[in-house]
Order: sequence, then structure tokens, then C-alpha cells
Amino acid sequence: MARYSIHKLREWKAKGQRFAMITAYDYPFARLVEQAGVPIVLVGDSLGSVVLGYDSTVPVTMDDIVYHTRAVVRGTEKAIVVADLPFGSYQASPDDAMRNAVRLLQEAGATAVKLEGGSHVAPLVHRMVESGIPVMGHLGLTPQSVNQFGGHKVQGKTPAAAAKLLNDARSLEEAGAFAVVLETIPAPLAKMVTERISIPTIGIGAGPDCDGQVQVLHDMLGIYDDRRVLRHAKVYANIGGTVRDAVREYVAEVEGREFPTTEHSFEMDESTLNELSGV
Repeated sequence: MARYSIHKLREWKAKGQRFAMITAYDYPFARLVEQAGVPIVLVGDSLGSVVLGYDSTVPVTMDDIVYHTRAVVRGTEKAIVVADLPFGSYQASPDDAMRNAVRLLQEAGATAVKLEGGSHVAPLVHRMVESGIPVMGHLGLTPQSVNQFGGHKVQGKTPAAAAKLLNDARSLEEAGAFAVVLETIPAPLAKMVTERISIPTIGIGAGPDCDGQVQVLHDMLGIYDDRRVLRHAKVYANIGGTVRDAVREYVAEVEGREFPTTEHSFEMDESTLNELSGV
């Protein structure tokens, strides 16, 4: 079964057809989100905080992304799988960036890579695209630069910052990016960007007018009740509570000798058992 082409996204934008992207970091969740109809799965460096327990995305390594991307690719058949280039994998030199991007496609099986930044990374985006590597951009609140921003703050609020973001989006489009994520920016600015570039925009905390939307799966499912849910996230289920309740019930049944029962056990032939009685 063939995967969706990245060119589908432009078709959807032209038709005004909205689409969803969601994060997944392992085989079972990748299977579930694709079965639910998600056409694009992002193996984001957000795995650092939601899967690996880090305080930010900064400690995530190339090996981490490769490992998790492989699992997601195995769990999907049709979805476009986009893998993040983590912090440090493309900032040092263009050659390092190319090697790491190739690794995500060749070794991990990703359809495309995603990197953060605007005009300053446009030459790198162009080089990757010219080399056959599909690239998704990422503007606004770029989590790898969260220390520079001083936290998760809305970006593009001033005229100068908004104009720069518009120019950055155009630069990524001209460089050949097939789509761009807009994170935590004012909704009117996201609408303006969406209308002024031909490639699809994918919003997260960027209002309702982007061509697509992306969310972190673990936030949507309420996996953590002690993790701050950002304003742009919507909790669709409380899976964390369900898991805890199920495990509590299991623990209680084991301690109370209620599990396992004969229903969960295997029998032995009586004659065989008698032969063992004298052993």
C-alpha cells in the first residue's frame, strides 16, 4: 500500500480541505492514529518531554529520533511520516545537516524531515530539497529555541516580528519546503501567512485558519495529569486515569489472590501429573 505523497497537501490546500497531523513515537500508537484516519504522523522531538522524561526537547539525539521513527514507520502504511531533526543535528554545519537528514530517510524510513527556523535555514532547506529530501519548516515558537525565548510565549506579536515571520515563511516556500508548521502565533497572523504562501500551513496554537492542525498525542489523550496542558491543546480523553485504574485493579486482584483464576491458567493431563508425583 503506497503512502500519501507530500504533493497531496498542496492539493488539499487548493481544495480548502483541512487535514490533521499528530505526533506518535512508537508502533502501537502509530497504528492507532493511522487507523483513526490521520494522514501525517510527526515523530517530533517533543518525545523528549512526553516519552523520555526530559524537561525540554534539547537533549533529544539523532539516535533517539531514528529509533522512534523506525517504530512509527513499521506501524504505518499510508501516512506520511515526518521526522524532526533534533537540536544540534543541523545547526553546526550544512554537511552535518545533510548527513543527518539522509539518515532519517535512509536508516529510519521517514518520508520527510522537519527543521526549525526561517530565512537563515532557507539555503539549507534548498540544498536538502535539491538532493531529494522533502522538508517541512517550523516557524513561530520553535521549541529548540525555548531557552532563547524565555519560555513558551506567543511569537509574532509586534509589527516587526510579524513581518519577519511572513518573510521567513516566504523564504521557506521559495527554498522548496512542502509545508510549514506555525506554532503559538496570533491567529490573524497565521491566517495572513496561510493566504500569502502556496504551501500548506499546519497550526499548533495558531488559530483555525491554517490548512492543517497538529497536536501532541499524549496531551490529547490526557496521559499525564501533572503535565501542564497548554492553551492550544484540547484533551479528548483521560487515558492516564484509565491506565492507572486498570493497573490498580490488577494489583488489588493479585494481592487478594483473585487473579489469575483457572480461566487464565493451563491444565495438565492427570496421568502425566500422577507420573510426576514420585519424582
